[in-house]
Amino acid sequence: MSAYSISHIKKELQVLDSEQLQQVILRLGKYKVENKELLSYLLFKAHDEAIFIEEVKEGIDESLSTLNDTNLYWAKKTIRKALRFANKNIRYSGIKETEVEIRIYFCERMKATGLPFQRSTALDNLYNGQLKKIEKVLSTLHEDLQFDYEQQIEELRNH
Repeated sequence: MSAYSISHIKKELQVLDSEQLQQVILRLGKYKVENKELLSYLLFKAHDEAIFIEEVKEGIDESLSTLNDTNLYWAKKTIRKALRFANKNIRYSGIKETEVEIRIYFCERMKATGLPFQRSTALDNLYNGQLKKIEKVLSTLHEDLQFDYEQQIEELRNH
């Protein structure tokens, strides 16, 4: 079975009544945890982005609290796990300011671990990749917001 295009699905959803639409959404939420998480975000958290950002920051802190700093290999695994969590929540939100906030916080926490991640090519590339993503998204934001975030990014560049 091949998937239909988004525009075709959108047209079909418009003809469904609210009861049928509710059944389709609930069925969609049953099949994947990610679908359920996205629905939870859209229904319960999208209206207050600040609280959502704080929850994501707490999740990043929780992931990094188990960091094994005796070995860079294990530290890298934990950091990547925290980054996957951050990326997933960034996708749920879809708001550029939220993405910048979360990525900056992730980099700050990574820097605060005290790991010599410059010695690991993979971790250094991961960190620099996050900085590039921040700068890319930041270039699409309003100039006032760019100025507000620029100091934080400058501190992150000096690692």
